[in-house]
Amino acid sequence: MTEINQETQVSQFFQIHPETPQVRLIQQAVEIIRQGGVIVYPTDSAYALGCHLGDKKAMERIKRIRQLDDKHNFTLVCRDLAEISTYARVDNQAYRTIKAHTPGAYTFILNATSEVPRRLLHAKRRTIGIRIPDNQIALALTEALGEPIMSTSLILPGEDIPLTDPYEIRDMLQHQVDLVIDGGYCGMEATSVISLLNEAPEVVRKGAGEVSSFE
Repeated sequence: MTEINQETQVSQFFQIHPETPQVRLIQQAVEIIRQGGVIVYPTDSAYALGCHLGDKKAMERIKRIRQLDDKHNFTLVCRDLAEISTYARVDNQAYRTIKAHTPGAYTFILNATSEVPRRLLHAKRRTIGIRIPDNQIALALTEALGEPIMSTSLILPGEDIPLTDPYEIRDMLQHQVDLVIDGGYCGMEATSVISLLNEAPEVVRKGAGEVSSFE
């Protein structure tokens, strides 16, 4: 398969409808992911960088864009609860908690299964972040891909909040990513992070998702 992730090229730019995503453009975006591309796409909390779960080179490109070290925890953006159970160990209580809060702006920390590449896991705990976003474009991408998108919020080095303007994103990253999806405004706050490793949920980070039910 021919790799497309040459950093000298200019990224593609797709305008995808936020409520009724065009199937043709979703399929093209998925093909870019499958070929090793790095994409910028909208979620319900902020724009994110994403790539194929099994692509180490693409992951390294994302780490360079954000200047991340090996301790950064990536997130698997999933399409539904059934897919989560493939990549994370979900007991009955965790299942009920996730079901009640998804799709939504939450990342849940769970123990990973052997399906998750080791390089994505927390170095000591073998945990993984999982989420199902309330965003039609993100869900259409994961549905068409048939597996999770490995993702991280699009927060550039030295910044505290994610980028929100897809045209600005294209101007800044057009030689570093393969595709920018313009899905309109989708917020500028990262997800709330909830740990489900213990019996009681623990709020690790307060973000876009309401956390009062976990406290």
